Amino acid sequence: MTTLLTNTRLIDPEAGTDNLGALLIEDGLISGLGDVKAPKGATVIDCGGKCLAPGIVDLGVKIGEPGERHKESFRSAGLAAAAGGVTTIIARPDTNPAIDTPETLEFVTRRAAEASPVRIRHMAALTKGREGREMTEIGFLLDAGAIAFTDCDHVVTDTKVLSRALTYAKSLNALVMGHPQEPMLSAGAASTSGKFASLRGLPGVSPMAERIGFDRDMGMVEMTGAKYHFDQITTARALPPLERAKANGFDVTAGTSIHHLTLNEFDVGDYRTFFKVKPPLRSEDDRIAVVEAVASGLIDIISSMHTPQDEESKRLPFEDAASGAVALETFLPAAMRLYHAGQLTLPQLFRAMALNPARRLGLPQGRLAVGAPADLVLFDPDVPFVLDRFALRSKSKNTPFDGQRMEGRVLGTWVAGMRVFGGE
Repeated sequence: MTTLLTNTRLIDPEAGTDNLGALLIEDGLISGLGDVKAPKGATVIDCGGKCLAPGIVDLGVKIGEPGERHKESFRSAGLAAAAGGVTTIIARPDTNPAIDTPETLEFVTRRAAEASPVRIRHMAALTKGREGREMTEIGFLLDAGAIAFTDCDHVVTDTKVLSRALTYAKSLNALVMGHPQEPMLSAGAASTSGKFASLRGLPGVSPMAERIGFDRDMGMVEMTGAKYHFDQITTARALPPLERAKANGFDVTAGTSIHHLTLNEFDVGDYRTFFKVKPPLRSEDDRIAVVEAVASGLIDIISSMHTPQDEESKRLPFEDAASGAVALETFLPAAMRLYHAGQLTLPQLFRAMALNPARRLGLPQGRLAVGAPADLVLFDPDVPFVLDRFALRSKSKNTPFDGQRMEGRVLGTWVAGMRVFGGE
């Protein structure tokens, strides 16, 4: 198929530009940019001056297969992703059972390819059962297609086990992703400690738990030389050591979640459990500091940290409710809050949402360049709407943005040149 997308704002995160032009798709790849003409027989789509950007590469999505398919399936996650402009999902291994063997990995890879309209790549567990006692067969899992290794929010407390796993990962050039939290301080916490948590009577965790967890993991990286990604940096206290680690030449990157960039601790309000995420929402000062770190490039990646939970696990007292929020469809509209506030430009946002995660994982996606895969999102950043959680395509509806006014609507999504959303 040959398709020409004309009259569009090309958002190029690699060049940092936002220019009017056209984009030509041939055989699933981008074959022309800028002032290009339609070849004979091409399908021409007038984009009406709307924005065309690389499809989002979402690092750290929870999908319920196997074990919790009632919360999210590959099919429902894929449909939600396509509607949200996410063209590549990097799925977490915190399933039931965990993705910790080549056989389990091959099963979910096959199911994802059968059911999802977007690309899905899988991370594997770093330790068996994500229990932190014995490392997985990293080499075999790499051969089976694992793109990175993580125990997600189960922090490996045994430093000898962690050092062995990182040393082995280093020998295979495998990427490890860690959750920078001190687990004992974080245990049972439902909010960030401070005046607000005290007034609400909620068990809190100090922002220092993130700094301590970061320093511990960074020491292990320095010892082993492993490639490492910190999944969520959410506090100002963790930024100076991150800056030093990068300045010292260590192979480390850092991410944050869209919820920590657009919400703060006060959004919890009257114990609204849809706002209970992990780590808990932070102070406004922390939020601003993290936004500035994304703008400067200190924090490399923004993720949705999509975590579906059913109604029963959320309709509980705040302390007992499950953590997490769905975000595949709300990722882009939430990011537009940062754009409209003048905090991040569109090229900066797509650098963090598409280009940098693809680069970190060694994927060819995330770019507007000749020869790159035609994984694209067409969107209008200015369309206002009120979010109705029951209209979301995810099986679970636990979004903190329910009923809120948002801006930004996805008009079309392409994966390998095939339109998977819009144009109905």
